[in-house]
Amino acid sequence: MFESAAQVGLESQDGPLTLDRFGAESARIGREVADRYHRYRIETEEVDDAQPLPHRFLVKVGKVGLAKFIAKEMLMYFGQFDVILSRPCTYGVFSGPVGGFAPRPKLCVGCLRCCVQHPDFVKVLPNPDLLALGDSYTTHGHITAIDEEARKGMVPVRGQGYRGRFGGPGFDGMLTDMSEIVRPSRDGIHGRELIGTSVDVGSKPMHLSFDSSGNLSGSTPEMFTIQVPFVFDLPPGNLGSTGLVKVVDTTSRRIDTLACLDAHTVVRLRMDAPHIVPVLDTAEAAHASEFPAARLVELDGWDADAFEAANEATDAMVGVRLHFEEGWQERLNAAVDAGAKVIHLLADLHARGTDGTFVSELFKEAHMMLIEQGRRDTVTLFGGGGIVGADHVPKAIISGLDAVALDLAVLFALQGRSHGSLEKRDRVSGTLPRMLDHGWAEQRLANLCGSWRDQLLEILGAMGIREVRRLRGEFGRSMIVKHLEDEAFEGIAGYTGGGA
Repeated sequence: MFESAAQVGLESQDGPLTLDRFGAESARIGREVADRYHRYRIETEEVDDAQPLPHRFLVKVGKVGLAKFIAKEMLMYFGQFDVILSRPCTYGVFSGPVGGFAPRPKLCVGCLRCCVQHPDFVKVLPNPDLLALGDSYTTHGHITAIDEEARKGMVPVRGQGYRGRFGGPGFDGMLTDMSEIVRPSRDGIHGRELIGTSVDVGSKPMHLSFDSSGNLSGSTPEMFTIQVPFVFDLPPGNLGSTGLVKVVDTTSRRIDTLACLDAHTVVRLRMDAPHIVPVLDTAEAAHASEFPAARLVELDGWDADAFEAANEATDAMVGVRLHFEEGWQERLNAAVDAGAKVIHLLADLHARGTDGTFVSELFKEAHMMLIEQGRRDTVTLFGGGGIVGADHVPKAIISGLDAVALDLAVLFALQGRSHGSLEKRDRVSGTLPRMLDHGWAEQRLANLCGSWRDQLLEILGAMGIREVRRLRGEFGRSMIVKHLEDEAFEGIAGYTGGGA
């Protein structure tokens, strides 16, 4: 038999509740809770360029040929000035004061209409200054995409369809599985369905234990949550300027994620805070006590004594940064055995280990090794190296990571320029725009994060996955081009093997 609200002693603002008022009071409380709830999103706003990229094309017009053409038109269409003064470009490349004698190549989109109509004196060529940006891995294509995302904060849409290769090296050798069926979470990017992008950082026990009284005993979850599955990594090479560090600091606080910064810089700039992850050399592990507000401290490398010293010095979690060098598997196991709750795996900036293995395979190896040991959830895996595209984030998570670490993407989001090869972290050389405005830079970096998060939501929605944590290690959600080509063409004469 059901008891009334008054019998169970429920109270409202106006006194005891009767059963007929219970529904109305519940609805009121529900409305108050709903009004206080705000769905997480990154506020984006288009910002102007401080140091624009070189334009995409060079437009070369033969002045003699153009003069002959104009003279011919004036004779042929005498008196029809609308015809004589027409320009063969809908984008305004030839709409300057003197028309084609001084074209405006920054407006050219490469439609080639002018070349088709006047091949004898008009040429449109790729701009070598743009092609020279970046290096063999982080290409001008990656840089221009990052630049647009950081400027507009939107998912870049060209409206021209996909014009690239079916597959390619590295992350281009992995395709994500998009369902043709409209799933319930399909429209998460538009706000109609919630798709979670939050990630738990720390350790969860593989099982819970209870004593004879039913009380929880044994190990319990030790973790905190960040709202996006990416963190800012140490600025590589010579990029760790005070201006850049301050931008990363405020942006990570704004979007509720983490920023890994050199411990000496954190002390010098007095930046100790929950969203800052001080990175200490193993010889300085005891200095972890200098960061009382930190939730996570990282040691650069594995050393058992240093790890113990850091744990004694701080109540924060102590993570370990491991480079994909020979013996990394043994060091990872030793760190997890010692109680490390966060492992930060690092490849070079061309996404390779020292043996040349691509980073997605290395992430998979680390993920599967912990699964086979029955302790995957006891540790959080961060990973970095070569994450320079929005699609690299879900592909790295599919490969087994909990969250990825961003490095070079930050430089190019702020319209910085690199010099030489970007492969080795400690040898990266780059420059940021002069007189870097903090508000402008923070908004551009937030725009990049908002764009990458929206693109992640698009992928999750197309897969029917409601939260990014369910994507971790979902190898079945990916297709490897090499495997697809082998399956389709193996046995056919002349096929030598596909893939990245």
